[in-house]
Amino acid sequence: MNGVLGQTGVLMAFVGSLASIGVLGYGLLKHKQGIIRHGRSYSFLLVAGALLATFAMEHALLTHDFSLAYVAANNSKETPLLFTITGMWSALQGSILLWGLVLALYIGGLIFRTRRRTTDELPAWAILISSVVAAFFFALMLGPANPFVHVSGAIPADGNGPNPLLQDNPLVAIHPLFLYLGFVGFTVPFAFALASLVTNRLDEDWITETRRWSLIAWGFLTVGIVLGAWWSYQVLGWGGFWAWDPVENAALLPWLAGTAYLHSSIAQQRRGILRIWNISLIVAAFSLTILGTFFTRSGILQSVHSFSDSSLGPFLLVFFFVAVGVSLALIAWRGDGLRSRQVILPSLSRESAFLVNNILFAVFAFVVLLGTTFPLLIEAVNGAQVTVGAPFFDSFIGPLGIAILFFMAVAPLLPWQKTNRRLIQKRLMWPAIAAAVAVVIEVAAQVHSPGLIFAYPMAVFAGMAALRQAVVHTIYSNRRKDGAIRFLLSRTNGGMLVHIAVVLIALALVSSTSYGQRGSLVLKPGQSTRFDGHTFSYHGVETVASPAKTSLEALISVDGSAALAPEVSQFGNNTEVVGTPAIKPGLIDDVYLTLDLPPKTGNGPATFGVVIQPLVSWIWIAGGLMAAGTAIAAFGTKDVSPLESVEEERETASEEPDRSVTLQ
Repeated sequence: MNGVLGQTGVLMAFVGSLASIGVLGYGLLKHKQGIIRHGRSYSFLLVAGALLATFAMEHALLTHDFSLAYVAANNSKETPLLFTITGMWSALQGSILLWGLVLALYIGGLIFRTRRRTTDELPAWAILISSVVAAFFFALMLGPANPFVHVSGAIPADGNGPNPLLQDNPLVAIHPLFLYLGFVGFTVPFAFALASLVTNRLDEDWITETRRWSLIAWGFLTVGIVLGAWWSYQVLGWGGFWAWDPVENAALLPWLAGTAYLHSSIAQQRRGILRIWNISLIVAAFSLTILGTFFTRSGILQSVHSFSDSSLGPFLLVFFFVAVGVSLALIAWRGDGLRSRQVILPSLSRESAFLVNNILFAVFAFVVLLGTTFPLLIEAVNGAQVTVGAPFFDSFIGPLGIAILFFMAVAPLLPWQKTNRRLIQKRLMWPAIAAAVAVVIEVAAQVHSPGLIFAYPMAVFAGMAALRQAVVHTIYSNRRKDGAIRFLLSRTNGGMLVHIAVVLIALALVSSTSYGQRGSLVLKPGQSTRFDGHTFSYHGVETVASPAKTSLEALISVDGSAALAPEVSQFGNNTEVVGTPAIKPGLIDDVYLTLDLPPKTGNGPATFGVVIQPLVSWIWIAGGLMAAGTAIAAFGTKDVSPLESVEEERETASEEPDRSVTLQ
C-alpha cells in the first residue's frame, strides 16, 4: 500500500510539473494571459504529489514496511523513533525525494508570493523554469532513484537499520534539512535570472525579485554548513570540524558563489552595474548545487560523509551541463542588453571594493573546485589515484581569507562612485586603531607565525568596521522619528551582524588550528593526570545496552566536573564498532575526549585521545548569529535614510572630492 501510494505521489508530481511546463509555455509563447493564469495552477498538483510521496515514505518507515527495499535497507524495528523519521534522507533514493519535496514547496511559495501577478511573464517564466528542474528530479524517482521499489523475494522480518554514523547524533534530523533548503533554494533566483533573459527584462527588477529568496537560500545553506561541521566534530571522533572532504566542498562551492552574488547584487541595485557578473554568479550557485549532488550521490568520490553509490552520476552530469549550456547561450543572446551603462574604473569606491571581493570569492571557489575535481581528472587521464588534502587548500585559503576579510571591512565603509579621502579616513580610523592594538598585543605575546600576524589584526579590523557601521547607523537613526530600536532590526544591521559572525568564525578557526593541543592519556581506574592545564580523573567503564545499540562507556572527569563518557558502540546486528567522543565545551576552549583503546579488564588501563580546542565553541555561536543576521537582512525594516547619504553629504560640503577617478 505504501509503495502504491508513494509511486502515485511521484507520478502526480511529475505530471504536475510537465503540465505546468506545457500550459505555461504555450501561454507565454502566445502571450495569452488566461492560459498563463491557468498554467500556474498545475504546480499545486506538483506540490500535492510531493507531499503524498513524502507521507507514504514516512508512513512506511514508521510502520516498518520492509516490503519496500529502501525501508528494509535503512530501517529496523530497533531503530529509535528520531532516526526512523530521518531514515528518509539517510540514503540515495530518500534524499532525492527530500530534494523534490523541498523544491515543490519552494515553487508553491513562489506561486503564493506572486499570486497578485498571475499574468506577469517574469514570474511565470520563473515558475516554468523551476518546474523543469522539478520534472528532472521526479523523473529520477520514476527511474534510477525510485524510493518505492519492492524487495525481490521474501519480505524480511527485520531491516538492516541506518548507517551507524547516521543514528549516533540528533543533528541528522536538522543538518540535511537546512542543507537541502539552501541547495534547492537557489533554484528560485536562478529561475528568475533566466526568466529575465528570456523576457528581455534586463534591468534590476529580477534582482529585486530574488533578493529575499537568495538571502533565504544562502541563510539555510550557511546554517546547514555550520551544523555539518558541528556534527562532524561531535560524531567522527577526530577532534576537527572541517577536513576539505569532497562532500564538505560540495556544500561550500554554491555558498561561495551565493555570497559573491549577494554582495555584487547590491552594486547592481544601486548603480546598475555588474549585470553579466550577477547573472553568471547565480547561474554558478545553482549549477554548483547540481554538481555537488553529482559528487555526493554518484559514488564517484570517496568521502566519509557520503553514504550512497548509484547510477545517477551520468544523469546529474548531463543535467549540469544542460543547465550551464542553456544559461550561457541565453547570456550570449542578450549580451548587448546586459552591458552596463556605466563602467568601474580603479578608485577608492564601494563598487571597486565589491568587484575585488567578488574576484577573491571566485578564486576561492576555483581553488576548492580544482582541489575537489583534480583526483577525478587524473584518474580519467591515466588511471592513477591521487588525493588532494588539507595542505593544498590551506596554502591558498589562508591568504585569500585575509584578503577577503580586508575588503569585507572596507567595502561597506567606502562611498559610492567617488573618492572622498576625508570620509574614508573618518570611517576607517577606529577599525585601523583596533587593528594596530591587535598587532601590539601580538608582539607582546611573541606571536611569530606569519599567518597569525596578519590574521588576527585583519579579523579585528573587519569586526570593528562592521561594529562601527552598525553603531553609527543606529545613532543617526535615533535622531529620526523611527527611533533606534526599529533601526536595530534594519537590513543593513542584519548584514553587519553577519559580518561580525564571520569575523568570530575566522578568529575561532585561526585559534583552534594554531593553538590546539593533541595528546594521549593512559589511565587506570582511580588515576589522575594533567594535560595542557586540565586535570583528568578516570573512574572506570560501564556497559550500557539499549534495543538500538550496546555501548562501552569510559567515565572520566575533567577539572572536577561531572564525568564525561566517551564510548564505543555497536548498533543492532552491525559488527562495525563506532566511537563517540565526549566533549566539555567552553568559551575559552573545548576538552575533547575519545576512547581509543578500551581496557581489556575492568581494572585495566584505558587509552584516551584528548584534544584541547581553543575558542571552537565560537564557531557554533557565530553560526547562530549568522542565521539571525540573515533573517534580519531578509525580513528586517528597510533602511529609510542610509548612513552613507548623511555622512557623504556632510563631508562633501567641507571637501571637494577627487574627481580624477570616477564611475563613468
